[in-house]
Amino acid sequence: MMRIDIISAVPALLDGPLNHSIVKRAVDKELVKIHVHDLRDYTEDKHKKIDDYPYGGEPGMVLTPQPIFSCIEKLQSERDYDELIFTAPDGDVFEQPDANALSLKKNIIILCGHYKGVDQRVRDELITKEFSIGDYVLSGGELPAMVITDAVVRLLPGVLGDAGSALNDSFQDGLLEGPVYTRPAEFKGMKVPDVLLSGDHKKVAEWKQEQSEKRTKERRKDLYEKFKKEH
Repeated sequence: MMRIDIISAVPALLDGPLNHSIVKRAVDKELVKIHVHDLRDYTEDKHKKIDDYPYGGEPGMVLTPQPIFSCIEKLQSERDYDELIFTAPDGDVFEQPDANALSLKKNIIILCGHYKGVDQRVRDELITKEFSIGDYVLSGGELPAMVITDAVVRLLPGVLGDAGSALNDSFQDGLLEGPVYTRPAEFKGMKVPDVLLSGDHKKVAEWKQEQSEKRTKERRKDLYEKFKKEH
């Protein structure tokens, strides 16, 4: 069973996403264990302070190293961890291959950044991977942590009702997923493409591939060019 430990300065931000939908289903089915740790539980400051002003006179606050080291060292004393991830705007962009790779791990720690970030010594000594979810600034790393968690958990065997569903998602083969349809076959004069109703699995697969390539070429030329080079 996979275990994900999330360390946060504001753990309440994680309550909603962890208690609904696919992630909750995976927890209920005992396919993954997710534990959230409040940094304030690990600080040695009598006022429960976990941040301080940065050296150099910059504005803003920085998470101090002591509670982070104490939390991670405690967790590492209890089990081995495959990855220690820090969510940071200057990290590598988190992509589907990263989710695929992490889904094969057993134990993962995700440290959520906050304020102006964390003391660099944490990143230098403890962190094995750093991920960003895009070129924009958020109030903290909790949302990126949940993006990573959701992307990884849905890939675990038994989480999705259809075992092949995750394999057909956008980005799994380097392309965006094409259009999808459901009942009714006709709605307000708009019809489902005949090929999807034909029952010819080969033609359906060919149509889906064509549509996937078409959509990717139109919307993500960078992905399309990369796909063509590899194929």
